[in-house]
Amino acid sequence: MKKKAKVIGVLIIVLIAVGAFFLVRSLLHKPPSTQLVLHGNVDIRQVELAFNGNERVADMLVQEGDRVKKGRLLATLDTVRLSHEVAQAEARVKAQWEVLAALLAGTRPEDIRKARADVEAAEAEEKNAGAVFRRKSVLAEKDLISRQERDDAKAAADYAKAQLKAARESLALAVAGPRKEDIAAARATLRAYEAGLSVAKRNLEYAHLYAPSDGVIQTRILEPGDMASPQTPVFTLALTNPVWVRAYIPEPDMGKIRLGMSAEVTTDSYPGKRYKAWIGYISPTAEFTPKSVETREVRTSLVYQVRVYACNPENELRLGMPATVIVPLNQPAKGATSVEDRCKGR
Repeated sequence: MKKKAKVIGVLIIVLIAVGAFFLVRSLLHKPPSTQLVLHGNVDIRQVELAFNGNERVADMLVQEGDRVKKGRLLATLDTVRLSHEVAQAEARVKAQWEVLAALLAGTRPEDIRKARADVEAAEAEEKNAGAVFRRKSVLAEKDLISRQERDDAKAAADYAKAQLKAARESLALAVAGPRKEDIAAARATLRAYEAGLSVAKRNLEYAHLYAPSDGVIQTRILEPGDMASPQTPVFTLALTNPVWVRAYIPEPDMGKIRLGMSAEVTTDSYPGKRYKAWIGYISPTAEFTPKSVETREVRTSLVYQVRVYACNPENELRLGMPATVIVPLNQPAKGATSVEDRCKGR
């Protein structure tokens, strides 16, 4: 009986040894895995939307939870003051255009004819004043008039001569037309007014707040009547497509992945459903495994953060949702493509 028990014991030991041999052999000759599986949580990108101007809020056109498309009008400011500034700037531009047009047109023929008539009148006045002065000079030499009268006649003659010179200079200016420096200055002033008009129009455009991308209104912060400013957010917009899964990859697996690699994301909430994804970020620095992710034994292992962007057209991937990332390793290198092409499978 004892001999039979010994035989059975020997057979059991032999079987265990054989099993261990084949187990070790299978582990040593295990074929390389064709995919990498990572675990993480869904993160939602958020944008704080604010007006690029200071004015009171007039209308809030969306509510928390509303899905919005890129370019949708979300809110407006009171535009009374801004509209007046645009009108004022337009008036300045129009007035300066008229000034420049007058300079470019040159002197009108009527102004030139008037300048010539002024010269003729000044010549006649100068001729008459000179004749008076000569006559009174003769009389003064004979003491028939006082020297003061002769001096007054001389002053009148000199004044008439100066007036004639001024009239001739005015005629020359009228014939020559505006200086090129005056035209250049008028053009520069016009450009300054046009720039001011552009700023006024842009400020009026800033009174309208549009969605920069598709998403969901997460928080409505201001209400009509509140004072808005660039530093005060009006809405918080959650960008739901694409979202990204924050996962961590051990250092030995770093050589298996690269930016742009295609992947798939699965969740427990929608079993069997896979979301198109791609690796969009790999941290350049290592860190210890987050305590919320792994057990105590592996918390001291160095890992790298990976962000895997996933297409979420039906808004099924929610903030904080646990997710599994599957990265096929036997895929060829691809060039960078846009988010729209990725999510449409192009």
